[in-house]
Amino acid sequence: MSKIAELFTHPTTSVQDWQTVVNSQRCAYLGKKCVKNRKSEPEIAIGTCAVTYGKEASNVVICPHRLLENSKIFWDSIHLLTLHEPGNELHIVPEVAIPGGSIDYFLVSARDERVKDFVAIEIQTMDTTGTVWPERQRFLHEQGLAGTVVADKPFGINWKMTAKTIYAAGIARCLGLQAEANVGLEVITRTLESKISAQTLLKI
Repeated sequence: MSKIAELFTHPTTSVQDWQTVVNSQRCAYLGKKCVKNRKSEPEIAIGTCAVTYGKEASNVVICPHRLLENSKIFWDSIHLLTLHEPGNELHIVPEVAIPGGSIDYFLVSARDERVKDFVAIEIQTMDTTGTVWPERQRFLHEQGLAGTVVADKPFGINWKMTAKTIYAAGIARCLGLQAEANVGLEVITRTLESKISAQTLLKI
């Protein structure tokens, strides 16, 4: 039994035309082709959003884009916008570069194209050891898709690396910012105002 829990945003327990799903390589959370490609075959998207792991066979999210479902992480962050007022627009601005690195997303409250408040949002899912590709292929083989080669290679969840990425990188970023520059609110505000548009509006 394959340990793939979700492939190309579809639960593997659901009934799908898996050949069509694999051919389309579409990520519903991004609204476009999955961006997780094989290194050896970059034209092929891996498409694994979540896997089952451990004695309890719990679902573990391994793709950060999986957390974008229904924009819930952004709706759940609105209460952090303490200066947000009724009538303000809400925007999602991805991958904003700042000294020392970049921020995955900014949730922005704006009025008349002026930023009134913002929240920086970083996303981290679990890292894996090995590769989940054999498990992906095993699932497709179980679904009767021709041409899928199953290799007996296990994967694991790298809890230590995930924790290190969350804490060590965060600390390094803070230290780096202190060493390189004092990123003022005005700088971030100007950057966000240059990026907000009708395309960045948070949609219901």
